[in-house]
Amino acid sequence: MTSLDKPTQDAGQSPPGGGREDDGQVHDSRAVTEAALFEAFGGIRGMVETVLPGLIFVTIFTINKDLHFSAIAALAVSVIMLVVRLLRKDTVKHAFSGVFGVAFGVVFAMFTGNAKDFYLPGMLYTLGLALAYIITTLVGVPLIGLMLGPVFKENLSWRTRNPGRKKAYTKASWAWGLILLAKCAILFPLYWWADTTQLGWVLVILKIPPFLLAVWLTWVFLAKAPPPIDVFAEMEAAEKAEEAEKAAKAEREGAAAENGETAAGRHRRG
Repeated sequence: MTSLDKPTQDAGQSPPGGGREDDGQVHDSRAVTEAALFEAFGGIRGMVETVLPGLIFVTIFTINKDLHFSAIAALAVSVIMLVVRLLRKDTVKHAFSGVFGVAFGVVFAMFTGNAKDFYLPGMLYTLGLALAYIITTLVGVPLIGLMLGPVFKENLSWRTRNPGRKKAYTKASWAWGLILLAKCAILFPLYWWADTTQLGWVLVILKIPPFLLAVWLTWVFLAKAPPPIDVFAEMEAAEKAEEAEKAAKAEREGAAAENGETAAGRHRRG
């Protein structure tokens, strides 16, 4: 067992090595959690790709009030970031989602002729995501667990085999859902009452801080949870054990056949 699921030491007792081994295991577990969260949510580059198109749109629109030029510039930036990722052979899921999100905003704004509608698809997506976090948590399958399970190589093992991690995923999903709902509670009134530039700058400001808060809370909950069960390693071990069993069975059958042939030869000679 790792230090995260060992029983607490009695007062006055020290673990072997002065606790350095346990401290190292805790550090390794937290490092794995940080790396997995960084991968799942795109890291710094993913945040830049999320913020930059909206920043370009609101900056240009603030200067010249030209909906078409602002929208096309935002979409062009998204496409350029996607092309850069493709050329570098990097993960493109965050860039793809950014392009689609901006494209929906561009189409919607140009269709209605209202520049504020550039932001509406993203706002509706945020609201839907907040509800998804809350609803999946209420039914016992927290969305953050579904998202991070494959990243941690545990898939859905946390649901039945690792109650400590299920509890952590439940807390994290509540955090994501409530933070996104709070963001929506700010943005939707502004959509109706504020002008395009005011809404746009508030949206840019609210892109990163709520996201970082939710990621940090997720890290806090998971860092204190038991380590994930590596179901891929379990499957590989089971396959190797099955292959070893088959090899041993074939060897036993071969030995039995050889012994049978030897006995038959002796019988003929006798």
